[in-house]
Amino acid sequence: MNTFGRNFRVTTFGESHGAAIGVVIDGCPPGFAISEKEIQYYLDKRKPGQSDLVTPRKEADAVQILSGVFQGYTLGTPICLLIQNTSMKSADYDELQEIFRPGHADRGYFEKYGIRDHRGGGRSSGRETAARVAAGAIARRYLEKEGIIISGSLTSVHGEKVPERMEQVIRDARDQGESVGGVVSLVVSGCPPGLGDPVFGKLDALIAYAMMGIGGVKAVEIGSGVMAASMTGSEHNDQMTSEGYLSNNAGGILGGISSGQDILIRLSIKPTPSIRTLQQTVDTNGMERKISVKGRHDPCIAVRIVPVAEAMMALVLMDALLEQRKIIPDCRQEP
Repeated sequence: MNTFGRNFRVTTFGESHGAAIGVVIDGCPPGFAISEKEIQYYLDKRKPGQSDLVTPRKEADAVQILSGVFQGYTLGTPICLLIQNTSMKSADYDELQEIFRPGHADRGYFEKYGIRDHRGGGRSSGRETAARVAAGAIARRYLEKEGIIISGSLTSVHGEKVPERMEQVIRDARDQGESVGGVVSLVVSGCPPGLGDPVFGKLDALIAYAMMGIGGVKAVEIGSGVMAASMTGSEHNDQMTSEGYLSNNAGGILGGISSGQDILIRLSIKPTPSIRTLQQTVDTNGMERKISVKGRHDPCIAVRIVPVAEAMMALVLMDALLEQRKIIPDCRQEP
């Protein structure tokens, strides 16, 4: 399952400490302008080593367009994007060849495949998400031409909601060899009504599937989210007038179909599992061991999940828009 989407199909490849990572996009409409510079803009929002709040691993994340674009325009043929890995320190992971890290996919990969790449988590590493951001950049470029705008933000860290306190909590966790989680919020404006395909292709279900596919995401809320369970029907229903909806508890999606309102999403992100704090674990032989994870890691992965979540939202909406055009070819936002 390395491919996402029905119409705008995205296949990522590569491992954290391999030669490169990348993505192949099939089903991209022809004839719209895209450049490496435009893709790079979004990759730069995600790349590591930009502040003391994230991993110090330095990667340029410089993207190369290998196919599918000619003279600055998409051809309608498969687009291949490549990002070289240039700052691996695989020796940092030597002791992990036979030890499973708590909170990681190490044991799961080993039990599933009988083999794993222990260097930085291999395929399960957050490094893979750079390929998603690159693909999402192309989708976002197309959606923006349709008036669909996606914006994300880090809205809390370890319960703190004031930016200065959020930053301090991350630094404190880093200095203590610990980590913290956070909440990421997404808002989509300009989405036309009608996207989403009941009953098994509902837009909210596709969004939840996409977001839960991001490593570290443990919960997805849409609209009023978990608060809906404590509301009455009259409180939660988004009543309507000739001017539009009076509220947006549904988060812009009703019956699995976009309503034309803003789409509102919140993601709960777990603390980074790679920490220096000594933990109990087992090795590949089932023997109990102690471990303190070394290497370069984000003290709060929620910081760098924002552009990844934006990218996955773009992929969902791009795919849904192309699907809707099979039903209504001139599908567009109502004035």
